[in-house]
Amino acid sequence: MFASPGSLAFQIGPLAVRWYGLLIAAGVMLGTTLAHREALRRGEDPDTLLNLIVVAVLGALAGARLYYVLFNWGYYGTQPAKIFAIWEGGLAIHGGLIAGALTTLLYCRMTGLSVLVTLDIMAPSVAIGQAIGRWGNFFNQEAFGTPTDLPWRLYIDPYHRPPSLKGFEYFHPTFLYESLWNVLVFCVLWFGLRKRFTGKPGALTLSYLGLYSLGRFFVEGLRIDSLMLGSFRAAQIVSAFLVGAATIGLVALLRRNTRG
Repeated sequence: MFASPGSLAFQIGPLAVRWYGLLIAAGVMLGTTLAHREALRRGEDPDTLLNLIVVAVLGALAGARLYYVLFNWGYYGTQPAKIFAIWEGGLAIHGGLIAGALTTLLYCRMTGLSVLVTLDIMAPSVAIGQAIGRWGNFFNQEAFGTPTDLPWRLYIDPYHRPPSLKGFEYFHPTFLYESLWNVLVFCVLWFGLRKRFTGKPGALTLSYLGLYSLGRFFVEGLRIDSLMLGSFRAAQIVSAFLVGAATIGLVALLRRNTRG
């Protein structure tokens, strides 16, 4: 059993620094360091990559927020000032992936970088960045799952519980499940597939998309705050599509490289 100590990391006068922002920054910093190292290994220009990362991160954050806001427009439409309050949480990873990928595509087209090689360089960094960033949900007491009495259950303050579950105190720490899964995905990519797929542009990115989405599909089934498309969980629909598309794409790519 464990509980969040609160969202505030520290405060200096009127400046409040929250764990959510610190953890996102830590994930970006570690991911950038690893991507820089991988760019050097592959003989790519690390300075151009660093410029791309800045642009891609900003695009991904904007996309993640926009995706979340659109799915919750009933609330944000009446509270427009809250749209920019990302320190309170509310970033949807699929929106971030879409916007980040589009930003990377446009940047690569403008600078002459290989899109697939660049995405492969960044894929492990995205996985470990997600693993760190998920802990922001812990401090904000959000993105938790259904009630449970398991030994690793998470205590949620009454204020953060949905009205229908006010009588329950302990919930599945789904942020932890996804964080651990992302660590595993990172290890598979970085230690297992990174060098093996060096000459196969796009293979590492497809592996990331398939592996991450596989875990997200099952973790999403435990969450009680899912973004919905009708009666279906949006993240599960997207995850199922990505698992299928990544599997087909990876098989086709590897077969083509084998024949070549």
